[in-house]
Parts: sequence; C-alpha cells; structure tokens
Amino acid sequence: MDTSWKAQLELTFAKQGEKTRLIKRKQLGPLTLQRPFYPDGKACHVYLLHPPGGIVGGDNLHISLHANENSHTLITTPAAGKFYRSAGRQATQTVNIRVDNHAMLEWLPQETILYDGAKASSTVNVALMPQAHFIGWEILSLGRPASGEGFENGQAQMTWQISRDDRPLFLERLQLDAKAFWASWGLNGYCVCGTLFAVPVSPGNLEAVRDLIGDTAGRGVTQIDDMLICRALDSRTDRLRVFFEQVWKIVRQDTLGHTFCIPRIWAT
Repeated sequence: MDTSWKAQLELTFAKQGEKTRLIKRKQLGPLTLQRPFYPDGKACHVYLLHPPGGIVGGDNLHISLHANENSHTLITTPAAGKFYRSAGRQATQTVNIRVDNHAMLEWLPQETILYDGAKASSTVNVALMPQAHFIGWEILSLGRPASGEGFENGQAQMTWQISRDDRPLFLERLQLDAKAFWASWGLNGYCVCGTLFAVPVSPGNLEAVRDLIGDTAGRGVTQIDDMLICRALDSRTDRLRVFFEQVWKIVRQDTLGHTFCIPRIWAT
C-alpha cells in the first residue's frame, strides 16, 4: 500500500484597499496555512504548514504562489522543513512563484534539514514581471551534526529558476551527496549552506553587504544586473540565519520600499 503524501496548495494574493488579502486558496492533502495577519499594517504575512512534520520517500508536495499587481506578501514557515531518510524512493517538493508588476513577494522559509539517507528533489521556479519585486532564500542543513550524523548516504538535487518577463535571469541546479559534502569544490565539510536572492537592488546594496561580510569566511555576494545573490557556508544554522536576516534588512528598503518587519514566529 502506498502511504506517501501527495499535497498541493495554491494561493493568490491581491491588494484590496490598504492591505494585501488572500483572495484564492486551493488545497489538496496535508498542506495548509495559518490565518494571514498584518504585523506592519499592510503586508500580508502567511505561515505555511505541513502537519505531517516532514517529507519522506514518495511524497510529492506542490506549492503555487501568485502575487497580483501592487500586493505585498511575506511567506515563511513556523519550523524547519525536513526530508527524512528514504528506503529508496525520492521525495519531491516544487514551489512555483509568480510576481506581477509592482507586486512584492518575500519567500523566507525556515531552514530545510536533509537527513542522512534522504533522497530529495526540490525546485523553486520564480516568474517575475518586468516591474516585480522579490526576495527569497533557501537554507539547507545536512545531517544532524549535534547527534553525530553526517551526510554520507544522502542525495539531494536543489534547483532554482528565476525568470523576468519570460526570459531566464538565473538558473542553478545543486547536486548534493557525500562527495560534494566533503570536497573542497563543494561544501568542504560545512553542514549548512544557503543562498539569498533579491531583485531589484542598487549598487549601494552590494557594497553594504560586502562591508557586512568583511573578512568573514564562508560568505560571498555578487550582483547580476539588478539582482543580488548572496551565499553562505557555516557549521551552525543559527549563525547563517542571523547573517541572512542582516542581509535581508539591508536590501529590503531598496527592493521592496519598506523597512523590515521580522515575522514573530522566528523568535519562538
């Protein structure tokens, strides 16, 4: 008997009056969300929930997010995502994001833990209109170092595809296994890695993030046209998260035209 989960969640956001509202919701299987709220008065904050608590071999999760023109939505999760050890089948998660002109969407999930022995495939597709605004990140934690567990038997493929006006802006496919985990051309033994994207940004943002990094090892930032890409390696998830939050605060004003408002769930 197939006990794997097939889950789908489709959300559409639109500006109504002074606030962004969730105007469409389609749900199938164990994916849901908490009631949207407005800590800064206008932007819609949403917490995605996966009640089973983790993804196992054979599971297939599909999330679609659409930000209509002039809307502003921040989406995060209340806890780390987890890809558990697999008996042989692959677990997949696909996130499709569409941001219309003058809309702002922030995709800021908490970290994803890849357990040793996991077989995972994660794809994030971001389709931006010419005047869209987007900040997103992905933070991966491999194994459970605190329990003495590495990533000797896991396999993961993590893909990001960002386009603007239907033209490719950024394409990346990261293959992770024990070899990539230990190799100097890979993670070099670091158990935590992450990438942050922000578009559009100004050259001043790039310089500010470089100043933030200074001589700190395992940190890097670059800019392609008006898209900032920041990468980090670390041995601790909390340190990498703090660094990304600092970068997010720097770029948010230019990218979204708003000062930062930290989701309350991050403090719990």
